[in-house]
Amino acid sequence: MGALDGLRALVTGGASGIGLATARLLTSEGAHVAVLDLAQEAPSGYLVSLRADVSDDSSVRAAVSGAVDALGGLDILVNNAGIGAQGGIADNSDEEWHRVWDINVVGMVRVTRAALPALRTSAHAAVVNIASIAATAGLPQRALYSASKGAVLSLTRAMAADLLADGIRVNAVSPGTADTPWVNRLLDRAPDPAAEYAALAARQPHGRLVSADEVATAVAYLVSPAAGSTTGTNLAVDGGMDGLRQRHEE
Repeated sequence: MGALDGLRALVTGGASGIGLATARLLTSEGAHVAVLDLAQEAPSGYLVSLRADVSDDSSVRAAVSGAVDALGGLDILVNNAGIGAQGGIADNSDEEWHRVWDINVVGMVRVTRAALPALRTSAHAAVVNIASIAATAGLPQRALYSASKGAVLSLTRAMAADLLADGIRVNAVSPGTADTPWVNRLLDRAPDPAAEYAALAARQPHGRLVSADEVATAVAYLVSPAAGSTTGTNLAVDGGMDGLRQRHEE
């Protein structure tokens, strides 16, 4: 028996990267999984795959309703859909700030809001929001992205407080720099991809990028009934990047 046998899960941004790894792991643990993604090509192997744009409330409501109907209810929500952004405080336009904020922050609000009626009827309701090491570490050239993920972290704690009486647990997972399609696209655009990869790996104390499967494992724990007393927390999967300060020998 899996740790999530019979539970019904919805994963946004589930067509690639951390979302796909999470959907696969939850499925392997016995959950019935629905995947929402903007991608036209939906992954196979799940009970239902739906196309949804988290920046469009009507699209979100239709997709969540379809997922809940197909699953017969909802116990688990993983808010993973999001986009990246590069640049310092002077480098992104107002339009880009609004776009990233609308997807990374308000997108989670839209999906959770649509899922709440179903989650409230579950005996094991759990929400996990994917934040980032950028929310707490102060990374260079990530002002907009960091601000959006800092908001996700604050939103997670406020949601946990608001939904505690409904029996809905809410937590966050903050990955370090992860080996995902988005990071690989950044590397492809770098003047020296190999040197940029080495720099990204070296800034994490354990010396490598975080794998999508490692992030998925953290999500799977937080949504499981075994974590029934855990809510309002942030689980960092970052190789020690946020909390550790290593001594560098001269």
